[in-house]
Amino acid sequence: MLVLTTPTACTGGTGGVEGTPGAAGLRDPYFPKLGNGGYDVTHYDLALDVDPAAHRLHGTATITARATQDLSAFNLDLAGLTVRSATVEGRPAAVNRAGHELTLRPDAEIESRLHKGRTFRTVVRYSGSPQTLTDPDESKEGWLRTADGSVALGEPTGSMAWFPGNNYPSDKASYDITVTVPKNLTAVSNGELTSRSTSGTTTTYHWHTIEPMASYLATVAIGRFDTKASTTPDGIKVFTAADSKVAADSARILARVPEIVKWEAERFGPYPFSATGAIVGRPGDAGYALETQNRPYFPGPPDAGLLAHEMAHQWFGDSVTPESWRDMWLNEGFATYAEWLWEADHGGDPVQKRFDAAFDDDDNWAFPPADPPTAADISQAPVYGRGAVVIHKIRQAVGDDKRFFALVRGWTRAHRHGNASTADFTAYVEKATGQDLTALWNTWLYGRSRPASKG
Repeated sequence: MLVLTTPTACTGGTGGVEGTPGAAGLRDPYFPKLGNGGYDVTHYDLALDVDPAAHRLHGTATITARATQDLSAFNLDLAGLTVRSATVEGRPAAVNRAGHELTLRPDAEIESRLHKGRTFRTVVRYSGSPQTLTDPDESKEGWLRTADGSVALGEPTGSMAWFPGNNYPSDKASYDITVTVPKNLTAVSNGELTSRSTSGTTTTYHWHTIEPMASYLATVAIGRFDTKASTTPDGIKVFTAADSKVAADSARILARVPEIVKWEAERFGPYPFSATGAIVGRPGDAGYALETQNRPYFPGPPDAGLLAHEMAHQWFGDSVTPESWRDMWLNEGFATYAEWLWEADHGGDPVQKRFDAAFDDDDNWAFPPADPPTAADISQAPVYGRGAVVIHKIRQAVGDDKRFFALVRGWTRAHRHGNASTADFTAYVEKATGQDLTALWNTWLYGRSRPASKG
């Protein structure tokens, strides 16, 4: 379907610039049409007006980006919602739509200025009933309706259900997310709450995320929440929100967020963000926990191990973000290993016992963690359990805990607020250890079958 946002939008001519359209996908091995080429987003300013009862959203997305080529047109990812208008550098742009792909073509005057390296601003106004998307593994993401509101969860593709953007892990940006909701509800998002104001029947919340964030880590949770704000001795802002129906049961575990952050910082390096916390919904609102940046989401009160797992993602996944979805084991392997470490330090099974159990679990050997066969497999057992097995084998190869944790801290420091691939990681480990670990990678990371022994 072709939608022209305004009859005056000009689509002809290049104004002397030999620009070409940005790619409509980044050729991810599992989601080839996800993301877009030709530009790099530096900042999203999202203004959302949400009526959960009517299941309606009105949004304005102001996207600041830098051209990485001479552009004649470019794409954004947006699923379901209706585009009302679009401008580039203040002038109307034509919009074509094909599925979740929006193609914006600036008028001739603006196109003539979209040279490689130039920063430009796009404004998209849109509205509608945001969709719940179904992943290849049948899990739900995007915009999920809850008992008293909604929650936006984006891994791996869901953020396009509620805002247009470059929906791929390798394009990270800062965010301002402003959400207006009925005044009896609270809107919680990423980063720091910078303002809250009530006018008439609505309340507006402004959340600011200064550190780069991948789009799949952005969230908005709307509902009746009990909230608590504090600051750690290190100056990290802590904000927790628990659905009022589970707030009493959540209070004790949420009070441990600063403790877990400190414990993980000692092992993984300084906490990489200015804010932390958690969002706890009701059981049944979503079928899984997710490491949304600064403030992981939980479908009901988590135990300490799960909280440690999702908080570890703030280093592994949120700060050091995968280059592509094939690298997801770097997120989940480290987070699962963090859970093993936490439990071992707090009266649970020793790490070696958890390694032995993971080794013996047939599910972990269905495929190599660094090479899931399909999109439906990127969140399956080998990515988690066998991913953690790989981390433990590296620890054994290093042979000294002090050196091992120094290696981990060096990794999070080297790629802080950036992206990294599996190849980046294996090269880093070999350089840091001075060892040729080809046999380890071939057997444990890429091997197609379980080794004969654990040694």
